Amino acid sequence: MKTPKKFAVILAGCGHKDGAEIQESVMALYAIARAKSTYEVFAPDINQHHVINHLTGQPADETRNVLVEAARIARGKIRPLSEFKDQDFDVLMFAGGFGVAKNLCTYAFDGADCTVNPEVEKAVKSMHKAGKPIGALCISPVILAKVLNNVTITMGQDPSAIQNVKKMGANHETTNAQEIVVDKKNKVVTNPCYMLDSNIVDIAEGAMNTVNALLELCPLP
Repeated sequence: MKTPKKFAVILAGCGHKDGAEIQESVMALYAIARAKSTYEVFAPDINQHHVINHLTGQPADETRNVLVEAARIARGKIRPLSEFKDQDFDVLMFAGGFGVAKNLCTYAFDGADCTVNPEVEKAVKSMHKAGKPIGALCISPVILAKVLNNVTITMGQDPSAIQNVKKMGANHETTNAQEIVVDKKNKVVTNPCYMLDSNIVDIAEGAMNTVNALLELCPLP
């Protein structure tokens, strides 16, 4: 029987329009705990690209910090991403939300030519080099495509996203809401979540499927 594994979960703020998608984040944490594993939550200590009023959908004239906002989801139990050390964890996982494409990288603005936050890139590269599994939900697989290049991921069914992923040197598989794609060679597991017209049950199942697959990629014991 495998021993419990420790996940590092990276969030991009709080709120699907400008930060981390809350339902995806919560369901990911729930799936980890349900699988009798543990987690720590991280976020970069930087300002958000912008703030969106989630009631009106319009930009707000204010500034918010990604770490401070992500702390809402983590109930205050969160650390700046600068403190992440790959040797302390068995698995790395990203929740989705448009903040991934605005705060963790510049995909929302630059597409395939995007850049990735240096702390995010360092975390991905260090875990990959250590041979440890990495999971990504919703839009966040784009980070793995950009940083690791020759990986196989899914971002659902959107033609422009698929085209951009391929421009980055990654492979893409079309999936439905609860389906996952497992790249065993690179130990990468991805799920499209709200990249599709999904509901909260789809998100819960997708997150659970992702976590279970990541655990299967962890070495014994």
